[in-house]
Amino acid sequence: MWAGESPETEVLWGEPVGLDQLAAAERGYASCDPAEQLLWERLSVFEGAFGRDAVREVCASGTLPAGEIQAVLDRLAPLALLPVDDLFDGEDGLPRYWMPHPMRAVGARRLTARGDRWAVVLHHRRWCVKLARRAAEWWQRGRQLDARDLALRELPDLAAAMDPTTAPLSPSAEADTSVEIAVSLWFLWVACGRTAEGRTRLRHALSLHSGPAPARGLWLAAFLELESGRPEDADPLLAQAWAAAVRDGDERCLALLAHLRGATALHQGRTRAAAAEFRDALALTEEHPEFGPTRRACWVGLALALCRTDPEAAQEALDQSDLDRESRRAWAGRDLFADAWAFQVQAELAAWEGEQERGAEYARRALREHLRLGSAVGAACAAELLAQLRAMSGRRTAAAHLLGAVDLLRASVFDSAYRPAEHCAATRRRGEPSLRSLLDDPELRSAYEEGARRGLFGLAGEA
Repeated sequence: MWAGESPETEVLWGEPVGLDQLAAAERGYASCDPAEQLLWERLSVFEGAFGRDAVREVCASGTLPAGEIQAVLDRLAPLALLPVDDLFDGEDGLPRYWMPHPMRAVGARRLTARGDRWAVVLHHRRWCVKLARRAAEWWQRGRQLDARDLALRELPDLAAAMDPTTAPLSPSAEADTSVEIAVSLWFLWVACGRTAEGRTRLRHALSLHSGPAPARGLWLAAFLELESGRPEDADPLLAQAWAAAVRDGDERCLALLAHLRGATALHQGRTRAAAAEFRDALALTEEHPEFGPTRRACWVGLALALCRTDPEAAQEALDQSDLDRESRRAWAGRDLFADAWAFQVQAELAAWEGEQERGAEYARRALREHLRLGSAVGAACAAELLAQLRAMSGRRTAAAHLLGAVDLLRASVFDSAYRPAEHCAATRRRGEPSLRSLLDDPELRSAYEEGARRGLFGLAGEA
């Protein structure tokens, strides 16, 4: 019992649970037949909601065959489970369930007493590996919103499996599994705005890894440092990841590292080096990569590196990326993350041609796509470019709204060590001269504060 709790409650999984609730759960458990009790116990390993396929994969055994689980689950559900109205429901439309904390506590105690806990936990972790791999495959094949929604729907269980300290035997025994899940979910951390969470989970898993760190784990660690605005911390990890990829013969990882070196150089404003690295990434990346940033992402990165120094070459890179996408259409859908950055490039090119309204429309599209995916880095860059274009066309209030929202977003999402990419910082510097009186002009100051209150989601539809 924790300090501050009454003698009538316990704290289980961070939630206060009344002893009378536990007693009621015990009575419910006692009323079940042996098969129902066995399934009750095994369901206690789930951290979040689960569907029928998950129950079969995690809970089946010789004493509870997979063919019998459906009937047992149907009998048990009214006694120990709650149906979940899940916003991220599965494609099959079948019901999903959640086990309330008192029922879960009773099941966990009995599972441990029976001596089966660690075996079921291992089944659960293997199921989580399959889930993460499925999400990664969906992302690569153009089902990116489905991949994100799957990962978010199952995140409570995936998070438990990414923690090596929850594994049987010792933390190092399952550190490989934890790293693999974190790496499979790379898109959730990088493209969907959960950078800090991914960085924390991956660092924890790598710290408990007993052997040489896997190349892809180091690649993602470097990527997350870069996305956190710490390119200087990404550099040594890039070197370690390259050595590990050579050691492991992981050619795909070598391509990933070329792309990441390009992104790092672009972040630092070294556009010539960035362009060279993105070209290397394109040379190394196969037509249908099974993991990580796509060829379109490499082309768009090249276009970003060129758009302010060689606009014609940047447009050629975008055109080539569109040709690549056409050749992949039968295999995969759109790469929404790369598309969002492509809109950013198109906005830059339109502005260079003096077409501010067309540039603003592309910048608004980039902002909406980044917000739809959840990328704070991308949304901030797109909003600052849109603010620059609005300021240039005399719409100072709209520009101040956007900058106020961007500053609040950055303060909310990133820590004090975060430094925006140089191409984003340069956009801010170019857009602010006409707003230098921002904090002195009461009207603009009010607009800035209003933008912070409304946020980018509120502004994206009208900016």
